[in-house]
Amino acid sequence: MAKNFDDMFNEALYGKRRRQDNTLIDNWIDEYLLEDSEEEDIDRSPIPITRRWINRDREAGHDRLFQDYFADEPVYNADIFRRRFRMRRDVFLRIVDALSNVYPYFHQRVDATGRRGLSPLQKCTAAIRMLAYGVAADAVDDYVCIGESTTIECLEKFVEDVISVFQDEYLRKPNPNDVHRLLQMAEGRGFPGMLGSIGEERCYEFLFTV
Repeated sequence: MAKNFDDMFNEALYGKRRRQDNTLIDNWIDEYLLEDSEEEDIDRSPIPITRRWINRDREAGHDRLFQDYFADEPVYNADIFRRRFRMRRDVFLRIVDALSNVYPYFHQRVDATGRRGLSPLQKCTAAIRMLAYGVAADAVDDYVCIGESTTIECLEKFVEDVISVFQDEYLRKPNPNDVHRLLQMAEGRGFPGMLGSIGEERCYEFLFTV
């Protein structure tokens, strides 16, 4: 018996809906499986990587640093210190002393075994070397005996704490006496009448004339 137009239309419509429903169901299944797979990738714990422990002998690093630059008769004189640290030794020691007196981070601690931790000289030297030379964090490891992550931490603490301790004196707005003194400094360096950047002049004064 021949199908009439209504039967053919209904079959075609039903078939189209069934294909749409199947496609929708397939899409749901694919999305669910994909989400489940992604969750498994996220939840799967990575293989732990064992970090290599390096015995840096930080005590010997401090002793060597002290004998080289801070002993009564150091290996390297004041001129070499100023060239390498970009400031005078007494200025550097003033910074170290100020940070050590204010912030516990710059104290030298002793662990349960009686072993000394990093000294304030080591921490500040690592920060200054990075600032002075623009070197990578691990470039000072072989001399100061401080690892890369600790050196970055020292730098961050050093910058924050120096600003906190000295900002009232060296980062404040200059008064007339400051302006007069800075003009005299500029004239002494061969730039009469030139004031320049206040912040730059104050930093110069702090690092080189204190």
